[in-house]
Amino acid sequence: MNPAHRQLETLYRETGANLLAYFRSRPTLALQAEDLLQDTFARALQHPERLAAALSPRAYLFGIARHVGHDALRRAAPAVALTDDEEWTAEVEDARLADMREAVGRLPAAQRETLLLKLRHDLSYEEIAEALDIPIGTVRSRLHAAVHALRATLNPASPTRP
Repeated sequence: MNPAHRQLETLYRETGANLLAYFRSRPTLALQAEDLLQDTFARALQHPERLAAALSPRAYLFGIARHVGHDALRRAAPAVALTDDEEWTAEVEDARLADMREAVGRLPAAQRETLLLKLRHDLSYEEIAEALDIPIGTVRSRLHAAVHALRATLNPASPTRP
């Protein structure tokens, strides 16, 4: 087995479950999550040099997964927006969580995607920047804006910092 295959096999064991959860968290992709996971690793295998050059192989795989998911949405329904406008779901129901899901759902798509990569998948700022192919400063500003908007929405009586 060559080194690229070995690295990908290790990454599959370490990251596969997280990527599968990423696909399953989107209702329109959940039923095909296993196939999308396989497509993600197949695409990574097509360009082993990119994987080897990635600052964070995990973030690189999330970036590929994001594109694989968008491609699947495009194939399934061309009219479906490529931004993740799907409802954020949680297993535990409670009024505060419902309010939070609604507030997160109202965030602009770029802020919501950045926030969910941080909260749901525990990616670092650097990994989010690599996965979304944006500068780290943009990650910081999107997360700051998202948190500021959530505070203003969920606790309007409290003063918020700019």
